[in-house]
Amino acid sequence: MSRIPLLASAQAAAPAQAVLQQVHQAFGATPNMFKAVANSPAALQQMWAAFGALGGGVIPAKLAEQIAVAVADANACHYCLAAHTALGRKAGATAEEMAAAQGGESADARTQAALNFALKLVRERGQLSDGDVPALRAAGFSDGEVVEILAHVALNLFTNYVNVAFAVPVDFPQIKLKRDA
Repeated sequence: MSRIPLLASAQAAAPAQAVLQQVHQAFGATPNMFKAVANSPAALQQMWAAFGALGGGVIPAKLAEQIAVAVADANACHYCLAAHTALGRKAGATAEEMAAAQGGESADARTQAALNFALKLVRERGQLSDGDVPALRAAGFSDGEVVEILAHVALNLFTNYVNVAFAVPVDFPQIKLKRDA
């Protein structure tokens, strides 16, 4: 049971209602995470805007979802792991690619470099060494892409914390955490 109310559009404040309607249109339903965040219209607007902005960025959707599942598993976020695994499949990743990414692994060297960087950000709380950004550049990432990878990690940290802290019920097909395997 959620530690915070899950607000349907009709229950939310007017500014949140508009965003929840956009979410519903995008997903065909309103995922529970958005219903939880709707308790704060400002937080909901910020989160939805970040998803939109990064969705229009230079990092491909497939890589963004691979980063998301790696971060979710690192943070033991069942909700985001389930949601981003489903979204990753829609973005063209195979089930095997998503399972590997969940463990921070990829057969593709460029994706592996991005996952290594993302997980270092999570595990080391943003404390990078002088060689971490050059390693991404050597893997073929531009400085803009490096910044976007960090932005994806930051957004996923927010959503992971929302779902874990508030015990938001998972409304996507369940995926087992690697750490529980």
